[in-house]
Amino acid sequence: MARGLYVAPHLGTEELKRRYQVASDPVERTHYQVVHLAQLGWRSIEIAEASGYSVIWVRTLVRRYNEGGPEALEDQRHHNPGQPRLLSAEQEAELDHLLRSAPPPDGGLWSGPKVARWISQQIGRPVDGVRGWEVLVRLGYRLRRPRRRHTESDTQAQESFQAVAPGETPR
Repeated sequence: MARGLYVAPHLGTEELKRRYQVASDPVERTHYQVVHLAQLGWRSIEIAEASGYSVIWVRTLVRRYNEGGPEALEDQRHHNPGQPRLLSAEQEAELDHLLRSAPPPDGGLWSGPKVARWISQQIGRPVDGVRGWEVLVRLGYRLRRPRRRHTESDTQAQESFQAVAPGETPR
């Protein structure tokens, strides 16, 4: 016969149930539910079916609770600040000034890959062109390029059309 999950006596059954019922964070609520059901003697496969988690994750949550107590059941993603930015605030200000004042070294317009090359020179490691575009967007820049001209367009007809105000007849 399968052995049940051991749950450390950090909190009583009623307190786990209460925390499960009043938790505002849905992830934390389900974590309390998993530990509460394990404390009631449910098997890990039954808890997995009831909670929608895998058996491995159910066992991981119970182990985390046993080792760290109720604080360990919080959603750990809330404490993940993400990866640090490539450029410091000063470097971003320098890039913004450069974008406004000078064309790129190879001429043309600034683009994501060109900004990425500039960032690579600043931080001393290769940077993908997408990261350059992300920095451009964060600084408030967006893709702006003129529309293509139709090869068979009649520029004279277009100019005369644009010169006429609405309601007037063309010349």
